[in-house]
Amino acid sequence: MRIKNLSGSIGRLAMLALALALTACSRPVPPPELSGELRVGTRNSPATFFIDHNGEAAGFEHDLMVAFSRANDWTLRWTEKSRPEALLELLDMQQIHLASATLPLAVVKDRHLVASPVLFETPVHIVYRTTDKAPRNIKDLSGKKLALIIGSGHTPMLMRLKRKNPGLSWAALENIWPEEMLAQLQEGKYDAVVISGMDFDPMRNFFPELRVAFDLPDKQKIVWAMPKQISTVFRATLARFVKQAQMDGTLKRIYERYFGHVQQLDSTDILGMQQRRPQRLPDLRRYFREAQTLTGIDWRLLAAIGYQESQWDPLATSPTGVRGLMMLTGETADRLGVKDRLDARQSILGGARYLAMLKETLPDRIPEPDRTWLALAAYNQGQGHMEDARRIAQAMGGNPDSWADVKEALPHLGRGRYASVMKYGYARGAEALQFAENIRNYYDILLRLEPEYNPLFNLGRSFEGKPLPG
Repeated sequence: MRIKNLSGSIGRLAMLALALALTACSRPVPPPELSGELRVGTRNSPATFFIDHNGEAAGFEHDLMVAFSRANDWTLRWTEKSRPEALLELLDMQQIHLASATLPLAVVKDRHLVASPVLFETPVHIVYRTTDKAPRNIKDLSGKKLALIIGSGHTPMLMRLKRKNPGLSWAALENIWPEEMLAQLQEGKYDAVVISGMDFDPMRNFFPELRVAFDLPDKQKIVWAMPKQISTVFRATLARFVKQAQMDGTLKRIYERYFGHVQQLDSTDILGMQQRRPQRLPDLRRYFREAQTLTGIDWRLLAAIGYQESQWDPLATSPTGVRGLMMLTGETADRLGVKDRLDARQSILGGARYLAMLKETLPDRIPEPDRTWLALAAYNQGQGHMEDARRIAQAMGGNPDSWADVKEALPHLGRGRYASVMKYGYARGAEALQFAENIRNYYDILLRLEPEYNPLFNLGRSFEGKPLPG
């Protein structure tokens, strides 16, 4: 009998403990200005939150949220959900302070949640296959197989357009990433898709057969979402941060990191690289990896430079006298001890050492990835002209240590408007800008197609993969 009573008591205690745990879980999280902890809900997507090739969290909204938490000296705690709707439910239960998931302002308003100030605006594309006839307007989509993603905020846009175009219809896809929808379009499952520029632009280099036909009339305003019960102190703190980030260039620099280069290449450039990669890169891969071992620069970035310079042709020669796979000048080759510029290994190792030298020449305060992008432009035009571009950026009211500001200054090297601050005179700055941005795009492609190289896993082996003698 006692045993029965004891069992019953244990059971009641367990139920009580479970009830208390559920109550604790449903209890609203305290505001970060009191707890010192900022709780953010996010989802995995190209523009929001993902793990990069270094194994670190990245993404436009991720970086901006990190900057927000640091500005207030709060610790940052992430909750990841696959669906935006799940994040909005967490807001309703007050389990997070912010939802960061490339949320359109219209979606946040429809849920009667509190929106942050607008972070940026993105166009909404109609994307099609280039093998098909391009639709010119919404009327051309009547009777076509069109698709969009649930929760993207595009449904209300199409509903308004359907009033004048009754033949317009679409498939609403759930639990799917933009990249998967683009793959289905490329495979012929749909005739066109509706997708935001922030989702398509980073992907366009991986789908050269797809192209933007036209944009919908309205742009989407992207915001963060907060629960209705959020404190006025927190709302004011967030509003001040966004305003300051706009004024001091933080928003611009983070946006540039993820979206500033993604529209430089055309489909012929992308297809050309994809065709040459299996033909030319296998014989060169070991040299690029050797160069990474010597300099610490990712071999895929070096390979991207090699493709931009010569399309991986060791015998390439320009009319101006630069030669070889990495297109070194005679003077640069002499400085680096490169005896034969047409020897692929010597050219690759020389080019890698030259880029490393350019990076080291820049002030220590310049962080990555800006440091690398500035060095790429200097690789094309020389360190002196790069310093002139940095002076011009400063004269224009920008930050000479920020690639986002220097890239705007580079074309002025060939215009003379800022000749008073230019020490080295005229230069084809626009060419250096295109050079650097093309390499960034080729690097993105190689990051997806080629595995990283870790020299520590290859100790005791030569670069040809054979054991070292002795």
